[in-house]
Amino acid sequence: MGKIILVTGGARSGKSSFAEKLALKIGGGRAAYVATAQIFDEEMNFRVKLHKMRRGNNWTTYEAPFDADKIISTAAENFDAILFDCVTIYLSNFICAQNLDDEEKIYSNFKILIGRLIDAAKNSGATIIFVSNEVGGGIVPENKLARIFRDLSGLANQMLAAESEKVFLAVAGLAVNIKKFAEEI
Repeated sequence: MGKIILVTGGARSGKSSFAEKLALKIGGGRAAYVATAQIFDEEMNFRVKLHKMRRGNNWTTYEAPFDADKIISTAAENFDAILFDCVTIYLSNFICAQNLDDEEKIYSNFKILIGRLIDAAKNSGATIIFVSNEVGGGIVPENKLARIFRDLSGLANQMLAAESEKVFLAVAGLAVNIKKFAEEI
């Protein structure tokens, strides 16, 4: 049975670098990296290059902007630790492929999407570390797309946290296991 760990935090909080170190520790010095980003411009290309340079050669990368549940299953055949970076980019890919006028269908498809990730992780036999952003701490966005993104990001984090053995919150390069402090009712 696979294990799930969630690492969340704000932009540039240190969540990815923490998750990378954790994955290598769990994986005995090697791990799989499930990359969800699509490169459409120079800024994203630069961000991807930074992540690749930081990771080094101990990683096998799997590109998964869509259908990442299948990639998790494939990667788990060869790795004990899999880093999924990141849930919010994966959600962006999903949302941009939806009809924004049908919110009921978006939410229904979203639950299926995250459910498949959770099922794949649980059935993998590996430890899957999901990296996700905390995006709901600011003001309510003015446009529908941004509100849907904010809402689904928060719901995805809740769904993953509920199934996670550990949940780390990264702030200023430091990560704290917040699940052990959570009061469950």
